[in-house]
Amino acid sequence: MKLFSRHQPRAGRRGKSDIPAGLWTKCESCAQLIYNKALEENLRVCSKCDFHFPLTAPQRIALTLDEGTFTEWDAELAPLDPLQFRVPQPYAEKVTEEQRACGMTDACLTGTGAVSGHHVVLGVTDSRFMMGSMGSVVGEKLTRAIERAAESRLPLIIISGSGGGARMQEGMLSLMQMAKTSSALMKFDEQGGLFLSVLTHPTMAGVLASFATLGDVIIAEPKALIGFTGPRVIEQTIRQKLPEGFQRSEFLLEHGLIDLIVHRRDMKETLAKLLEHFRN
Repeated sequence: MKLFSRHQPRAGRRGKSDIPAGLWTKCESCAQLIYNKALEENLRVCSKCDFHFPLTAPQRIALTLDEGTFTEWDAELAPLDPLQFRVPQPYAEKVTEEQRACGMTDACLTGTGAVSGHHVVLGVTDSRFMMGSMGSVVGEKLTRAIERAAESRLPLIIISGSGGGARMQEGMLSLMQMAKTSSALMKFDEQGGLFLSVLTHPTMAGVLASFATLGDVIIAEPKALIGFTGPRVIEQTIRQKLPEGFQRSEFLLEHGLIDLIVHRRDMKETLAKLLEHFRN
């Protein structure tokens, strides 16, 4: 006689394999399972712990600018493969895959638009494309945007969401973008330009060490990871336990490294108030 037999589900009962995939997202902050439709309706913010999930560049633009006002610049710029980088995958193949996956030529969109009627120049990085890393195209697009903001005497807003820092596949050409964007911002500042920098989850490495922290006002979304090197690497290096909440927005605000923490639903209104304030 068999002591054990394979369980046969009752007729009409749905097994785990029958549950459609892609309906739920696990919050990386509180581990809450969130129904995807509810997450989208709440602007991709966890209703339990208020963690702000990353947004795509088009989603950021839709939430930040007045409807129908965005005009994109330099959409034709696409990365080359000057180093013929091939480890662990040929760079040219990787770029093609990323472009097909997210519909962008690289990890940044720039252009002009309006925030509650205030005309601005806007740049947005997108973590879907190689974690928003800054290669030559991202640096060039942002630098052109900064220079055009100076020429037209418009305020500049850059929304950063980069966990990749400088793009290693482009070597020194990628690292040069840190100096190039910083230099352009210095000239912009000397001409009296206004730069509002918005840091989102995650903003790390070379992006943080260059243009992202050079804003006249630096704003962050709640609980965003913001730092040069990830906390695990730091702990392994210094062999010490880091403070609770280290490198999160709240920790940086407490230590004076950012100016404001603003919830996603209030970001456009806050930017509009700052633009109005500095115009007067």
